[in-house]
Amino acid sequence: MFSNFRSGWRAQLPPVTKNLIIINVIVWLAEVLIPGYGDKIVNLLGLHFFEGSMFNPAQVVTYMFLHSQQSITHLLFNMFSLWMFGRLLEQVWGSRRFLIYYMVCGIGAALIQEIVWLLTWEHEYISGIALLNGLSYHDMKGIVDSALAHGDSGFINGAASFKNMMMTVGASGAVFGLLLGFAFVFPNMPLYLFFIPVPVKAKYMVLGYAVLEFFFGITGTQSTVAHFAHLGGMIFGLAILLYWKRKGTLRGNLF
Repeated sequence: MFSNFRSGWRAQLPPVTKNLIIINVIVWLAEVLIPGYGDKIVNLLGLHFFEGSMFNPAQVVTYMFLHSQQSITHLLFNMFSLWMFGRLLEQVWGSRRFLIYYMVCGIGAALIQEIVWLLTWEHEYISGIALLNGLSYHDMKGIVDSALAHGDSGFINGAASFKNMMMTVGASGAVFGLLLGFAFVFPNMPLYLFFIPVPVKAKYMVLGYAVLEFFFGITGTQSTVAHFAHLGGMIFGLAILLYWKRKGTLRGNLF
């Protein structure tokens, strides 16, 4: 019976969705189970701020196959969403188109996150050291600006270290792109959320997610979550979906 269940589970997963899940799980197990190498894997392959010395261009791809070592929840949520939405979209679009869409959404999320870091890192850095020193943001900014202008090595090294601390991992940007794709292809399909006892149409659920992510991003709610990266996956996904819709290939016609 178990063998039949396992074979049936595999059979209902198209190849790209199945292999993406397998790769993500294997990488997470390597992070957690290989002694002394988990942090090295994350530091090497996680997405760093491009102005930091730890950044590598390949990270805009590799980061989406890593997940938090501290909790399995991050991995489980993304893989469940990939299974739930990815398998249906791959069946509609075909494996090649689905993989292109998934990767573009993930890379797009990384690019948006880099832009957000570029625009916010200085504010975050000054706010942090102002709090540590009991100074206002305005006063601390004046001190930092003056120190950097005069080549103060302490502040220069501190800023460099702060830039290297900025890092994100996870498939969430690509997954949020899949959520948007699902809403485009199946806009009126009812979905159930854990905390809402009535079905919600896919188009409304995804719109609600986007609004929440934007709100969380601008207010700093759940600051450890890369909300703008999630929106980045949606933005790049939207561009592809609108192009496919204009060509009449949104629902699996010729690519």
